[in-house]
Amino acid sequence: LFQGAELYRAAAEKPDLVEKYGKGTPDDWMERRVYTQLRLLGVAFMLLINIVLFGVAGLAIWAVQMMWIPVWAAGVVNGIGHFWGYRNYQSADASTNIVPWGLFIGGEELHNNHHAFPSSARLSSKWWELDIGWMYIRVLVFLRLAQVRRLAPRLTVLENKQIIDMDTVQAVVFARMHVLSRYVRKVLNPVSKQAFCVDGKKCKKGYRQARRWLAGQTEELDPGVRQRLEILMKDNEALRTVYQYRQRLQDIWEKTASSQEQLLQSLRDWVSQAEGSGVQVLQDFAHSVRAYSLPAVKA
Repeated sequence: LFQGAELYRAAAEKPDLVEKYGKGTPDDWMERRVYTQLRLLGVAFMLLINIVLFGVAGLAIWAVQMMWIPVWAAGVVNGIGHFWGYRNYQSADASTNIVPWGLFIGGEELHNNHHAFPSSARLSSKWWELDIGWMYIRVLVFLRLAQVRRLAPRLTVLENKQIIDMDTVQAVVFARMHVLSRYVRKVLNPVSKQAFCVDGKKCKKGYRQARRWLAGQTEELDPGVRQRLEILMKDNEALRTVYQYRQRLQDIWEKTASSQEQLLQSLRDWVSQAEGSGVQVLQDFAHSVRAYSLPAVKA
């Protein structure tokens, strides 16, 4: 929360992190001769513009601008936005949406949405979420000063589609955050509730813990939590089954380097076996996967 800017500077000195997260950034003349060698030029130019436009008051405006990124963006968004809030998607991290109205940092308050679809120009996902950055982008598009390159994929269910084809595979792979969200909501949560809601007190505590652990990434859990999760599933076959099928579904996403035929066969096997699992909510979900489609996204 208070060391965001310092952590960024420290990370910039680590070649492995720069290589991993710097993909797509140009290493051109502008980067080498301007941004790297003249790091203070932009800051000084912004100060000059503020003074020209606002006079002495421009100094105060510049000071606020200088504090905005390291304190609010790097600190508040990356601090609070990985600790407190709600999650639309089970991304492989602790990111959260701080509030449903992104008004101050160009929509980055919707941080979990951003981590789920990092290349999307629009950060809002639900109809009641507001992304002020998307409003700016739409204005620039209207003025023909910007072009939307990519938006988060949408997942649709086609009523009469029952054949698992490459369209189904693309929907499951590219819209996997939507698929996992549906799986958690329609499969993991009902089975967890049935397993732990024996009485009111036990239900509230056990169901909440089980739901959080089962929806998370196993590799991100500490050994103590992982052990408790194994104990939870040991005496509940349905809980163990839906968790294992969740892991297997995620394994399909990890096979994106495989051939299309292999991906198609893996998904067909998963659906067929899930439909024969004996767990009703899992069977219903697997049947619905047959109807998944990935339509073209329009800005």
